[in-house]
Amino acid sequence: MGEGTLGRMAARSGFSRCGIHPWFQPVQGRVLISPQDITALVLAGGRGRRMGGRDKGLLPFGEDLLIERVLDQVAPQVGQMLISANRNREVHAAFGYPVLEDPLEDFQGPLAGILAGLRYMDTPYLLTLPVDAPVVPADLAGRLATGIADASADVAFAHDGARLQPVYALMHRRVLPALEQALGVGERQVWRWYLTLDWISVDFSDVSDQFRNINTPADYASVAESRKGD
Repeated sequence: MGEGTLGRMAARSGFSRCGIHPWFQPVQGRVLISPQDITALVLAGGRGRRMGGRDKGLLPFGEDLLIERVLDQVAPQVGQMLISANRNREVHAAFGYPVLEDPLEDFQGPLAGILAGLRYMDTPYLLTLPVDAPVVPADLAGRLATGIADASADVAFAHDGARLQPVYALMHRRVLPALEQALGVGERQVWRWYLTLDWISVDFSDVSDQFRNINTPADYASVAESRKGD
């Protein structure tokens, strides 16, 4: 089963976004997940190959750095914050949050960063998101929390209406042994690991443009230009 199959399954299962009930209030039959139950992990540990090796989170973005934009938007949604970074640790530490290096050598992808976050956190849930998308949905944690709670799933991830966004995810800490096992047999694809879990996709098609990320210098120029004045 490939990523396309998972994407089609996700589209069919697409969980409706929050309606009249704010996600932090109890609804009959739903397990309550509060912001204090969630630790956010900003994934900033990649090589930045398509950016010429630049540390993408430290790119200037308006009056800030890109990572500052992301941190400032997700912090109000959660109880604790972590940064996954394998380079420029002192610079990242200056933002005031714990900085975690991958427990695996040689930049082995986001699953390695997620492993570090799950091992470090002391909350029931981990929210993951990338550093290279400058706009974070204001209710990212809320929608994912509603999905994972209502489905009693291991993990909830975003779907933008056209494709899945697997690194925008909320997962319960009970997935840690499964992740350790997957990495131990060489798995490095986030979506393939999700297939081994109880998962739910959450519909973010109304804010699909907020998943626009920066992979190349052309992306950087284009996104920065489109966000002038934000």
